[in-house]
Amino acid sequence: MKRFVQLYQELDSTSGTNDKLDALVRYFSESTDEDKVWCIGLLTGKRPTRPVKTSLMKIWAAELAGIPEWLFDESYYVTGDLGEVLSLLITSEGTSDSKPLNIWMRELEEIKKKTDEEKKAYVTNAWSILNQSERFVFNKLIGGSFRIGISSGSIVNALSKYCGQTPAAVQFALSGKWNPATTSLVDLMEGKDNEISKPYPFFLANGIDFPVENLGPVGDWIIEKKWDGIRGQLIKRKGEIFVWSRGEELITDGFPEFKLLVPHLTNGSVLDGEIICHNESHPLPFQLLQSRINRKSVSKNLLKSAPVSFLAYDIFEYNGEDIRSYPLSERKKILEDLVKKTANSTLLLSEVLLVKDWSDAAAIRAESRKLHCEGLMLKSASSSYQSGRKRGDWWKWKVDPFTIDAVMIYAMQGHGKRANLFTDYTFAVWDNDKLVPFAKAYSGLNNEEIAEVDSFVKKNTIEKFGPVRSVNAELVFEIAFEGIQNSPRHKSGIALRFPRIHRWRKDKLHTEANTIEDLRNLLEQYGK
Repeated sequence: MKRFVQLYQELDSTSGTNDKLDALVRYFSESTDEDKVWCIGLLTGKRPTRPVKTSLMKIWAAELAGIPEWLFDESYYVTGDLGEVLSLLITSEGTSDSKPLNIWMRELEEIKKKTDEEKKAYVTNAWSILNQSERFVFNKLIGGSFRIGISSGSIVNALSKYCGQTPAAVQFALSGKWNPATTSLVDLMEGKDNEISKPYPFFLANGIDFPVENLGPVGDWIIEKKWDGIRGQLIKRKGEIFVWSRGEELITDGFPEFKLLVPHLTNGSVLDGEIICHNESHPLPFQLLQSRINRKSVSKNLLKSAPVSFLAYDIFEYNGEDIRSYPLSERKKILEDLVKKTANSTLLLSEVLLVKDWSDAAAIRAESRKLHCEGLMLKSASSSYQSGRKRGDWWKWKVDPFTIDAVMIYAMQGHGKRANLFTDYTFAVWDNDKLVPFAKAYSGLNNEEIAEVDSFVKKNTIEKFGPVRSVNAELVFEIAFEGIQNSPRHKSGIALRFPRIHRWRKDKLHTEANTIEDLRNLLEQYGK
């Protein structure tokens, strides 16, 4: 545990990519194989489920610290981090412990089966023997909130340097639903775990931030609609179908329609595409697809009301052969032939748009919302299928977002390093002479603007509700969003897709903000 905590501190204390890379390589060189596997799992998001309720941990910590519950809550609001406040309130400076990381993790798995009293004895004993830094990491692990600011690319590069494998081979080895508790380092790095269902790392596009004409001749590019669905990989190996989300979640059970492809789809095929709700003529709104997400079983009514298809736009394994190195133009021909042979409406082919020039493409992009998509994808016809987000070959050319001017009426404290700042805001629009809340957002402001808004909140607070403050309705912000839909759960009756702050409208008075009628007009035009 000591060595893992040291690594955590090294990674948390620097923003330098090379420094993080060096720290990881040192850790892999010095730790046991069992600890390496758990470290890789934790850093790539394979956290174990929470073995102890955080509500119980709060009670136990308050008892040990000898403070009332309200004071614990106030301390939590100040720090904004449960792991940190738990480690600070317990004053014991333990002598530390020599147990390695893998033993701690196995114990955390075991205590899930224990009674609350047994859990209390285990947790409080751990707090007594660990020093403050170790307690902090332990609290993160047991509370199910362990995360650290490091990219998957850095982890892949560090393992590549340590193992002597290519980054692509390492990234493929780490993909899929492997379990640190049951996977050895050798099996992991050789890709033996989940061999049948294992997905490939996704290739991600960058947003185009320059004149599209700079890409050169339009004929060098494959242009498609950017679909508004769930990015996924559809895999058929050894007579079985597997569906993976971009977040490397195995979601096959939530989409039983795809299992109907078993007798039709060629074995040894891995397709990249978008899961969308789709009727016979065109895609359906994303809100319908949301009703299918995170379900282990799907009712007959839901299968009928929210039918899905897999809209394929790439293939990178065919007849069991990895064809990622083939040019996209060749992969497209293979994919088109495969979809035609499959001849099943559950598997569709993403249409390649034929355009004369970039102005022709721009005209199609301008009609995106009417075409039930978010814009265009631009992919180099000669590009291989790579991994991660790399500039140059794949671009997303999204339609401009909707915008609305709104008034900030509530602010909430942030978490972690922003725990002492009000960074999460609730916005409202006018309904006659009343302000109606309709959206929350926390991104879009720079550090200087956040500090300025924080100062305003502290000087203009009307009421306090724990970490939330209601404030004088004076500040106006332009809110950008991707979509709009009806929502009976919201007071305004409206929900936005991906709301964020576009800019601070210091040039506007609060009385000049938009109205609920403006939102309803957008809903009428684009929300269906």
